[in-house]
Amino acid sequence: MSDAIIQTENLTRVFRPLLRGTDVVAVDGLNLAVGRGEVFGLVGPDGAGKTTTLRLLAAIMKPTEGAASVAGYDTMRDPESIKERIGYMAQAFSLYRDLSVTENLDFFADVFGLSGPERKERIDRLLRFSRLEPFRQRRAAHLSGGMQKKLALACTLLHQPEIVFLDEPTTGVDPVSRREFWDILLELHLQGVTIVVSTPYMDEAERCTRVGLMYEGRLMVCDTPENIKNMVEGQLVELRPADVRAAEPVVQAVPGVLEVQTYGELLHAFVDDAALTMPRLVAALERAGIAVSDARETRPRMEEAFISLVRRIEADKGETILEVESA
Repeated sequence: MSDAIIQTENLTRVFRPLLRGTDVVAVDGLNLAVGRGEVFGLVGPDGAGKTTTLRLLAAIMKPTEGAASVAGYDTMRDPESIKERIGYMAQAFSLYRDLSVTENLDFFADVFGLSGPERKERIDRLLRFSRLEPFRQRRAAHLSGGMQKKLALACTLLHQPEIVFLDEPTTGVDPVSRREFWDILLELHLQGVTIVVSTPYMDEAERCTRVGLMYEGRLMVCDTPENIKNMVEGQLVELRPADVRAAEPVVQAVPGVLEVQTYGELLHAFVDDAALTMPRLVAALERAGIAVSDARETRPRMEEAFISLVRRIEADKGETILEVESA
């Protein structure tokens, strides 16, 4: 990628236990290029290597092998130049809980060496930008989870970074706050900031310009959300049976069914021909004494695509199917 602002070449990080034990390969030969101004999403099950990847790119952690460059600087040779140009927001809330919103921002302004009119202008602008202006004097400990995330982001943006690394920034936040947080991220995107975000939520992955699926430290798929959804085999039929648990093996046994996924009261069946197979599915369930209140063809979302791709990887390894977090 000619306009890449982030590039890695065989980037690897191995954790070696202090006591005797097996080495853990957290990131395994990662080759990645992120374009300037992209919103790039990293998704994958727990332990896939997303957090370690972000720490390597932020020059917080050194690679065991390989190399990475961020904003034109090598993470090993010039980490301080990288840190001046990036913002990094960890999963855990790491601000000072006993300080107010304004006091936290003042503290980080001191860290970044901001002073005079520029300091006040940036703090005031970020308070408006993050919708925290009415809560200036509230202690961080007394903010809601969503407000704490927005405060952490505001502190991350004080020095106007070119690139922002966000590690599962909305985990544990209510849906409304998640939406508001992403509205802020998309405003940053429109300003030309490059955003690399890891997320367990597939609806958030759909907001990204490109998505990378990590599995056991490797980048298995990297493409646009639309292209990733098109990788799923077959057409998707959504069923609402009276008993999902009893219906699943019945649906799986119908000829033409490639894969079945469960979503609460719904069954999603990937089939080779929806027009032909959907009536067969309904008939098979009714013969089994299971009523079906709704059956329709629909388009796959990122969530279905993600589960299908992980299952395909697991099947190739001959292991059990992984559970992933629904949006």
